[in-house]
Amino acid sequence: MTLASERSAGPPQASAAPSGGSVLHEVKSVGAPHAITIAILAMGGEGGGVLADWLVDLAEHNGYFAQTTSVPGVAQRTGATVYYLEMFPEAATPTGSMPVMALSPVPGEVDVVLASELMEAGRALQRGLVSPARTTLIASTHRVYSMTERTAMGDGRVDAEKLMAGAQAAAKKWIHADFAQLADQTGSLIAPALYGALAASGSLPFSRAQFEDTITRGGVGVSTSLKAFAAGFSAALAGQTPAVNAPEVSAPEVSAMTKAGAKLTGLVERIRTHFPSGNHATLVAGITRTADYQDLAYAARYLDQLMPLVQALPQDGATAHELMDETARHLALWMSYEDTVRVADLKTRRSRFGRVGDEVKLDKTQHLGINEFLHPRIEEIADTLPAAWGRWLLKSSWAQAVLRPLTNKGRVVQTSSIRGYLLLYTIAALRPMRPKSLRFGIEQQRISDWLKNIVELAPTQPALALEVARTQRLVKGYGDTHARGWGNYQRIMAKLPQLQSMPQGAAQMQALSRAALADDGGQALDKLLAFV
Repeated sequence: MTLASERSAGPPQASAAPSGGSVLHEVKSVGAPHAITIAILAMGGEGGGVLADWLVDLAEHNGYFAQTTSVPGVAQRTGATVYYLEMFPEAATPTGSMPVMALSPVPGEVDVVLASELMEAGRALQRGLVSPARTTLIASTHRVYSMTERTAMGDGRVDAEKLMAGAQAAAKKWIHADFAQLADQTGSLIAPALYGALAASGSLPFSRAQFEDTITRGGVGVSTSLKAFAAGFSAALAGQTPAVNAPEVSAPEVSAMTKAGAKLTGLVERIRTHFPSGNHATLVAGITRTADYQDLAYAARYLDQLMPLVQALPQDGATAHELMDETARHLALWMSYEDTVRVADLKTRRSRFGRVGDEVKLDKTQHLGINEFLHPRIEEIADTLPAAWGRWLLKSSWAQAVLRPLTNKGRVVQTSSIRGYLLLYTIAALRPMRPKSLRFGIEQQRISDWLKNIVELAPTQPALALEVARTQRLVKGYGDTHARGWGNYQRIMAKLPQLQSMPQGAAQMQALSRAALADDGGQALDKLLAFV
């Protein structure tokens, strides 16, 4: 009979292999029983170990030998672990003998791959664990972004559609749904939902009742786990996540107008009267963000700054729509720049504590502790002060020498403690003073210069105006990130007069922006600027 043997194996973390009996030697024959091989790729806290234990229990209670190993990894997010299982039928094993089972998955020899997140499915594809001749791939389509995606200068997200297409092409059977959403709706972890999808796939020789009996025997969280199991089972059969009390979806414009809130009614009416109808949703999102950032007067200022562009829009409707939409979006982002007041405000909001509590599934018997790592520089302190004081601090060497011991190292602030919360709350309370701060004046002047360029280019060179609007994405964050982005922005905008005289000026501007986002060191931008 053909058994799993002599495969390359990584160091196992844990093993539930059966003990006792002699080793069953490999005898190759066509059509002989073979081991069922399963790989589970999951992140920390998702119940991957529980899922592996359920599968071992399922096999051992239904006439199979089973073994599981796990190899942890810390390269992504909360630490991804590969659990590997093999099952072999006891009936096909000579009395007194034991099957040889491998300790880690081997490319081309895996029957089932379970991935708790779409990027984990991508990792399985990259490692060659998914075979079109053999493998059933079951994956959740939600995303938990990796550190490389989060820290990219621009939009570093991996294209989910490409991952989905790759999975479709690589697997013999491809089952996917947002199993994380199902888990949330049933108050469970994602593991039971994936377990239900596996049961529905028909890839294992066990009935639904046998799968459910395994959960019951576990004795922990049985009720919620069975609900998640049933939801995953149904989603796998339907080929999509079933809607659970899904609200009716309104047209984008109507939805945006109604969600703005009573305080913004006057500004919403102004948008309806003075701005192109196709841009209303973006503009309402803009006033909502700027009012939340500062106040209603600041949101009104947002619309004031866009009015000159309304008059300068090109005649082409599609081009005009895109230019207004992109300018409105990026203006709202720039006007809500991140400073110490904004960071403190966001970290002390009740909604944030509620969101973190929901993410960790906090119950009434538990206490939530949140530690913030903060490292303000002297520049950030100066930016928060009134303009005259901030300029004095940046010029005063002795004042900087006094403050430097407080800023040369980062510090941890526990916002879940009274002391830590009050510290950040006090900083957030400086919001009414923000318009008088050094940073506010600097940013408003920069915004004014940026908008002036867009308005001047819009009637005659709308494509170049659009790329100028999009350069705002270079200027983001705070501290070193903001300084680096602003430096790149200045270098690119210095080329604007030259680009205006070039037939492909818009394409060149786009290429420069992409180069600026390609790396932190600016090497790609340096190379491209040398040829412009």
